[in-house]
Amino acid sequence: MQRIEIRRPVEEDRSELHHFFKTVITDTFNKNGIGDKAEDLENEINEKKKYLELDYKSDGRERYFLIALSGSKIVGSIEYGPASELITDCSSGALSDLVEVGTVFVHPEHQRNGLGRALLEAIYDALHKRGIHEFCLDSGYESAQIIWRKKFGEPDYWMKDYWGEGMDHMIWKVSLQ
Repeated sequence: MQRIEIRRPVEEDRSELHHFFKTVITDTFNKNGIGDKAEDLENEINEKKKYLELDYKSDGRERYFLIALSGSKIVGSIEYGPASELITDCSSGALSDLVEVGTVFVHPEHQRNGLGRALLEAIYDALHKRGIHEFCLDSGYESAQIIWRKKFGEPDYWMKDYWGEGMDHMIWKVSLQ
């Protein structure tokens, strides 16, 4: 893996992060065969922008982002914050008190070289420093579900055909201890 810097985003990163979200989410939609769902794509991008703004406005208390840079180019992101409504609903409230790790994105040109693992390790460290020892994580993308199942095992909640026939949603509860 090339030299990567992982750090908190600053205001000057906003525009590049917005572009990064659009690039990675568009690529993810296309790879998962849902690139034609323009409204869902736009909603996903806007949700990540909203999460980023919550980080900036709360200095990381409401949402906490880390970004990965190769040189001066943003090539990865990860964040945590309150469990989403989707997670709360699908777990019948069982995970509502946990933080959710999300926005785990690696630029298509930098995938499969350990960057996702490095981002996870960095967020684990940030969680430990705040006394957080478990979190939840969800995915509706088949390509990501393969990765998360290898890393965390079978999901704690598996909603078959949640997004349509053959399009499941999965949620994991992860302990860092």
